[in-house]
Amino acid sequence: MSDATIGADAPEQPGKAVLNGQEEVVDLCRELITIDSTNAGDNAGPGERKAAEYVAAKLAEVGLTPTILESDRGRASVFARVEGADPSRDALLVHGHLDVVPFNAADWRHHPLSGEIADGCVWGRGAVDMKDMDAMILAVVRQRVSEGRRPPRDVVLAFTADEEAGGKYGAQWLTANHPEQFEGCTEAIGEVGGFSVSLGGQRRLYLIEAAEKGIAWMRLTARGRAGHGSMLNNENAVTELAAAVSRLGSYEWPVRLTPTVQAFFHEVFEIEVRAEDAEAAVAKLGPLARMIGATLKNTVNPTMLQAGYKANVIPQDATAHVDGRFLPGYEDEFFEVVDDLLGPNVSREFVYHDVAVETAFEGPLVRAMADALLAEDPGAKAVPYTLSGGTDLKAFNRVLGIRGYGFAPLKLPDDLDFSGMFHGIDERVPVDSLQFGVRVLDRFLDNC
Repeated sequence: MSDATIGADAPEQPGKAVLNGQEEVVDLCRELITIDSTNAGDNAGPGERKAAEYVAAKLAEVGLTPTILESDRGRASVFARVEGADPSRDALLVHGHLDVVPFNAADWRHHPLSGEIADGCVWGRGAVDMKDMDAMILAVVRQRVSEGRRPPRDVVLAFTADEEAGGKYGAQWLTANHPEQFEGCTEAIGEVGGFSVSLGGQRRLYLIEAAEKGIAWMRLTARGRAGHGSMLNNENAVTELAAAVSRLGSYEWPVRLTPTVQAFFHEVFEIEVRAEDAEAAVAKLGPLARMIGATLKNTVNPTMLQAGYKANVIPQDATAHVDGRFLPGYEDEFFEVVDDLLGPNVSREFVYHDVAVETAFEGPLVRAMADALLAEDPGAKAVPYTLSGGTDLKAFNRVLGIRGYGFAPLKLPDDLDFSGMFHGIDERVPVDSLQFGVRVLDRFLDNC
């Protein structure tokens, strides 16, 4: 709906004090968490505008020229470009989202909008998804600009709205209406990757997202014959729908080893893992099993059911929602199976549908990520993996052809259930993990 440029006339200030990203990052993360940017998916929440204004002000303070773009009232995203030493090179997109999922504060040990520091961690909604990365980006960019250090190529910063609801008011709208903001970008880094896991006595692994499953949120509808609940009815919509949902929910999808999953197994176990042995291999991954196990197969999980309005009335129709996720390269197979399981009397329509993405785990950008991790953690090993969920990368790849990775580097305690905190309660990120991330991102931007 509106555009606003902040700091367009801000002069360079060579005499200004140099900033310290490791010192700043904790306060940046805390302050972002205290800004309520909850996104319930209904476009009725507080929106991202206050968070966008905060980010834009922090970037303008060091002389950058951020632009706020609003797709609808309060649904704001921020862009800024950091000029590189060689602007003729393709640019790198560094992206994070400003929205967070809803919460029930009564379930938390510390209020989710407090940004409180306790037990060595910053607590609150967004601490891992993904105001931690937003803060790390701000901290490292502010320090580098204050020091007058340029990256090798242009870096485009994007802090987006609406990622948690699919990006209609964020990445999708931005790529359709403001592709000029991504000018020159061919590669990207974003969320849900670069975090550490330790498996037994093995060296520490850092999982870098190189692929994402596709998304198919579907509304299923069965229509039958309405009638009195006491009478015979062989066209009962509830019965028809319940049977279809049961078939979907209990279907055993076959294992399909995509290139990224094969690469993950090879890096972790240093052997080739066959499809028939994959689930046994995943069982050896401990806390990682839940995350990696979901990347072996297509999945469909029933999530919502609705039918009827009175106990003694057979309704004319019944609906259900399911969350479907398909592997890169297996979308056609996914829908063939779904339609067969639904049968002829249940129809489906998309609530949200987006592509699967996958890129090879190779090239200078991957080496820059791996080298930056290794420099800060000599025991590090960068490993590609597939994300069972989705990020804004889908829109950037599908519309603009940008290849990207999940790289929000965090060195984590072995006993922290990091993946379980995404959209969970008591979300928190260790203070020293944030500082580690700043150091890694700084090294990475030196060689990106």
